Amino acid sequence: MVVAGAAVLLVSLGLVVLMVVRPSAASPSDPSSSPGSSSRSASQSAPAETSVDAGFARDMSIHHQQAVEMSFIVRDRTDDEDVRRLAYDIINTQANQRGMMLGWLELWGLPKSASGPPMKWMGHTVTPRGDGSLMPGMATDAELDELRSAEGRKAEVLFLRLMTVHHRAGADMAQAAAGSAETEAIRNLAAGMVRGQESEIGLMADMLKARGATA
Repeated sequence: MVVAGAAVLLVSLGLVVLMVVRPSAASPSDPSSSPGSSSRSASQSAPAETSVDAGFARDMSIHHQQAVEMSFIVRDRTDDEDVRRLAYDIINTQANQRGMMLGWLELWGLPKSASGPPMKWMGHTVTPRGDGSLMPGMATDAELDELRSAEGRKAEVLFLRLMTVHHRAGADMAQAAAGSAETEAIRNLAAGMVRGQESEIGLMADMLKARGATA
């Protein structure tokens, strides 16, 4: 799990770097394409440490990390192909998005962890309760332990319920960033998260219904 996550992060960081460097290579006669100009441009356009962009990137990276963790857990607790396919999709999508957000923080020269409480960028703060749930929608340590010990249909239903709550809160966070972020990169990423997670919420509702359960 650690190796796989590191590999995804490295690939994502490479993609982010290419997004910044490639335009300079395309225009060698442009003075702005001189060595170091890409770094200067990124620095000049970097959002502030207290911005919506930075706050969202940090908090959603943590939120995504737990979604990936839960997906790895359920992948090994059931043989159901539909649930395992959903878990793989979440792992691939959210690990990649997390890598992009951490990469942007790196390019902006901003710390990857906040000095203050979570969610401040949304206009309100969240005080962690000490149960492992750091932000709205996140599962507690006890819920993760329950998922680790469950098998088969019980694991499937628990995962789908936990992930539905997780996605609802994540979509709310992404909606806020899509409407308030300064950078086009964050606005576009957040808008895509809203669409993707709302679609998966509908899918999980159908999967729970097929198992005689509700969210």
